[in-house]
Amino acid sequence: MQALFEIILPVFVVIGFGYAATWWGLFSESAIDGLVRFTQNFAIPCLLFRAISEIDIGGTINAPLIFSYYLGAFASFFAGYAGARLFFGRGPEDAVAIGFCCLFSNTILLGIPITDRAYGPAALADNFAIIAFHAPLCYMLGVTAMEIARSQAPGFRAKAARVLKAMFSNPFVIAIALGFAANVSDLPLPAFFTSSVDLVAQAALPAALFGLGGVLFQYRPEGDLKTILMVCAISLVLHPAIVWGTGRASGLDQDALRSAVLTASMAPGVNTYIFANMYAAARRVAASSVLIATAASTFTIWLWLLVLP
Repeated sequence: MQALFEIILPVFVVIGFGYAATWWGLFSESAIDGLVRFTQNFAIPCLLFRAISEIDIGGTINAPLIFSYYLGAFASFFAGYAGARLFFGRGPEDAVAIGFCCLFSNTILLGIPITDRAYGPAALADNFAIIAFHAPLCYMLGVTAMEIARSQAPGFRAKAARVLKAMFSNPFVIAIALGFAANVSDLPLPAFFTSSVDLVAQAALPAALFGLGGVLFQYRPEGDLKTILMVCAISLVLHPAIVWGTGRASGLDQDALRSAVLTASMAPGVNTYIFANMYAAARRVAASSVLIATAASTFTIWLWLLVLP
């Protein structure tokens, strides 16, 4: 119970502040949009750049860690796709969007602050190793599956090219790539530059959590309850369970296992709705899943903290 109050609730209380402030009209939706743009386009990229530029790539990015996490992520995608098709009769495009909801965990806005509060800043190296591959691998799977599902639609190649261009112009992906470049080149960065980047990065998590609360206010849960509950079960239970079992079987060390399982246990990120909206597929399921799974993860994360060594 101590973990619930000291580790998890402070993070969700900040999200709740953003939700309540938007609900009561104290913070307008346009202000939330501006705050989200600041965190996604500037503050979080600064955080990712500094983290990736300083991690020990050879010692942190290890095969069992990446394999355990992404085996669980990809298995969750196919479980969500199969469930949507077989049990709920959804079309191929909707099923891909629902599978993407099960695949794409909120690794940054929830995964980083909760791991930090649970195990300290030193534990975040493995989180950043997972995040380094997250957007490219997840979008590659999602975009490929969606374009296959839509392969009979006109303009297939042009649409795929536009989506891939958008993916690799994503500020997170650019920041990660620049961080890797600075890391492997051992480029000495001026102190004034790193200090400035650190100042912006310090605002990333609290501002992003507050902004996430405001964004969640805009996602009204509507209909499709059984499908949404399936997404929640896969995201919050199946994904981390596969990572936990695979990590233990592959001999993943304790710190890496903690980061991998906790990251996998996070609710779907807001990017799942962006993906669904991009293709006009299962938008209501995606929006409601983000909201309901984020609320439910308050308790499921606590349970995973009890399971982890």
